[in-house]
Amino acid sequence: MIFIKENYVSTDLLELRDISKTYGSLTALSNINLTVKQGEWLAIMGPSGSGKTTMMNIIGCMDRPSSGEVILDGIDISRESGRNLTALRRDKIGLIFQQFHLVNYLTALENVMVAQYYHSMPDEKEALEALDRVGLSDRAKHLPSQLSGGEQQRVCIARALINYPRLILADEPTGNLDEANEKMVIDIFTKLHREGSAIIVVTHDPEVAEDAGRIVKLEHGKIERIIENRDENQRGA
Repeated sequence: MIFIKENYVSTDLLELRDISKTYGSLTALSNINLTVKQGEWLAIMGPSGSGKTTMMNIIGCMDRPSSGEVILDGIDISRESGRNLTALRRDKIGLIFQQFHLVNYLTALENVMVAQYYHSMPDEKEALEALDRVGLSDRAKHLPSQLSGGEQQRVCIARALINYPRLILADEPTGNLDEANEKMVIDIFTKLHREGSAIIVVTHDPEVAEDAGRIVKLEHGKIERIIENRDENQRGA
C-alpha cells in the first residue's frame, strides 16, 4: 500500500527533507533540503561526484535515501516498497535520459506507445499527438536508426509526456546533441514549462541551466548554493 502522510498539506510538488545517502563508507548526499513547487523549472548542477546522479535516482524513485524523507505529490516515497516505487515512477514522473533508451526495432510511434502499455492501454492517436508536440509526427514510422540524435531525444520527450506526469525529470538531456538540436530541446522544455509542467534538469551545461527558475549547485554531496534566475517573463529579453 502506498503511504500517504497523514494530515499532509502542501502546495509543493516535491520536498526533500534532510536527505542523506551512503554507500558503505562513501557519503553521496548529506542533509539535503529542497522543495520544488508545482510548475517550477529547476536545474541541478555540479562536478562529477557531487551527487547529481544520486539525487536524480532518489527523486526518480529509482533509489531510496539512507535517511530523511522524500515527499512527492503528497506521498512519502522514502517509505515505499520497490513495487510501489515502480508504480509511482510510472504514474507521476516522465524520465528523459542522455542515452535515449529507445527500442531499436520499434518505430518512433511504437516507442512512445510502449510507455502507454505499462501505464494503461496503448492509444495510437494519443501517441501521435505526443510526437506532434515535439515536431515529429512526420517521423512516426521511422526506426531509431533512421532518426538523428536530436530526433531520438525528442521521441524520448514524447514518451515521457504520454502519461501526463506530474514531474519531468531529465538527466543531461542535451549531452549528446549539437547546438541546433540542444536549442530545439530547450525550446520544447520552455513550452512545457509555460504549459505548467514541473521540470528538473540535471546538467553540467550552464547554457542549459540558465533557462531554469532556480539552479541548485551541488558540491561533495551538499547544496553549495541556490541561484535564483531572472523572472521567466524577462528571459530572452
